[in-house]
Amino acid sequence: MVRRVLGALLRAFLVVLLVIVPSMLLPSVTADTAQVIALVAFFAAALTFFEYVSVYPGLVEFRDAPPFNRVRFAALFVTVLFLALIVRGTYSPTIVTEFIRAIGALIGYVLDFPYSPVRLMVLALPAGSSAQEIELMREAAGLSYLISLLSLAIFLIVLGVRHWPSRSGSFNVWINLPTFDPTAGGDVVKRLKRDARINVVIGFLLPFLIPVVLKAAASTFGALSVESDQSLIWAVAAWAFLPSSLFMRGIAMGRIASMIAEKRRQAYARAELDHAPA
Repeated sequence: MVRRVLGALLRAFLVVLLVIVPSMLLPSVTADTAQVIALVAFFAAALTFFEYVSVYPGLVEFRDAPPFNRVRFAALFVTVLFLALIVRGTYSPTIVTEFIRAIGALIGYVLDFPYSPVRLMVLALPAGSSAQEIELMREAAGLSYLISLLSLAIFLIVLGVRHWPSRSGSFNVWINLPTFDPTAGGDVVKRLKRDARINVVIGFLLPFLIPVVLKAAASTFGALSVESDQSLIWAVAAWAFLPSSLFMRGIAMGRIASMIAEKRRQAYARAELDHAPA
């Protein structure tokens, strides 16, 4: 119990750190913005703590199947941290910020070709944006997209090396997939494979759809602008993180479906041997 509470407290602290990192690094944060960020950090920490301290499942998937959530959280944290450093570099450049901006600019130029996700994010900026604003968006989008691809590659390597999730003990569907009801009807393996394909397809399409939605919603909610540092950081981070997260979820559900199907085959084979005539 003590270990569970300490683990929940550590995760809650890391979530708070994730939320406040941009405010810690950016020089221009108003008092109202700081209050809103503190409130969001408090609720996020409370949700994380009660989710992980509870024995029963809630909303977080793959809670007891590491390192799924650890890879996703690390990818989001690094993305937000690097984006905050890129934006900070526009105010007070340092060696670190210039190095990160150089990497972002390089990746941004490589991925900035017609109909690419990075090009679509640049085009989501309002008409009349300056060259500096376009360059900042290209750097942020390129670096974020690179981190999302690296996190996906790391997750695939972990799957192969650790044979996830078989080495982490017996997989409990109720604990690790609280939103998936295995008794809802139909074969569990087929439903898992169907959900896996849907997640992969949505994860592939989201980098292209999100910029289009932002552009279409500009007339109602306002265009995406680099003038709002916090909005830029979280919008670009979500644009890069959500697709890779759905990709990982789809791959994980497909892996679980294959594991269940393999256990079924082994059980059927043992049953046939037990009932075979001597």
